Amino acid sequence: MIGHALLVAGVCAATLAYGRAWYACRNEWPLRRGLSWLAGAALALIALSPPMMHFGHARIEGHMIQHLMLGMYAPVGLVLAAPVTLALRVLPKRAGRTLVRLLASIPVRMLAHPVSAALLDIGAMFVLYLTPLYGFMHDTPWASTLLHLHFLLAGCLFVWSIVGPDPAPHRPGLRLRLLVFFLAMALHGALSKYMYLHGYPLDSASTLDQRRLAAELMYYGGDLAAIAMAIAFFAACFRPRAPACRSQGGIGTKRTRTPTRC
Repeated sequence: MIGHALLVAGVCAATLAYGRAWYACRNEWPLRRGLSWLAGAALALIALSPPMMHFGHARIEGHMIQHLMLGMYAPVGLVLAAPVTLALRVLPKRAGRTLVRLLASIPVRMLAHPVSAALLDIGAMFVLYLTPLYGFMHDTPWASTLLHLHFLLAGCLFVWSIVGPDPAPHRPGLRLRLLVFFLAMALHGALSKYMYLHGYPLDSASTLDQRRLAAELMYYGGDLAAIAMAIAFFAACFRPRAPACRSQGGIGTKRTRTPTRC
């Protein structure tokens, strides 16, 4: 429980930091970005709330709902809020440059590549649900906390690598991102169908009907997240960039409106 409390505290702290930056940039920061963060954070906190934690531990359907909220729905809201862009507009110059250097470093660029991000997010689900790992992480408190943290971080990484609105000079082009996105969603659907047909994950705490219901939730819930990402992806191709916010001590940019590159 301590681990989950720390995870909740981390989400709350990130939301407070985003809220402070949003207030500093309130005159020009798009309202939709702030609301997107609030929606994503709310979904994450609901998934980590005591009732959902109990439901997720007692029933595999509850676990799958947590998986969808933490790993697919909340990341869409958090990433589309463009937190890195907002941070660069309000951070002092030295801190902003440090953040830029960190994001441009080779390890981060490799980790945030669409292929590696898809492997960490979608690929990890094959290992979790088709091996005894699910039973171990379900019955071990600290492992359960790590699982939920992985859902959230890997989901954010994958969404950011595909549709993230934050600046990324080394991000691959449109075709590769689309290819990875469609392959990842196809693999997610295929895994759901395989779990339904063969009754995975094979744990003694749930019945076959419960596991099949969880697989159905995973399949149709994943489609909803994929539709949201697809809409965000193609909308970003034609949406102009928001003007910069000039706050004291922040890293300002010119007030120009140029088309966003996909």
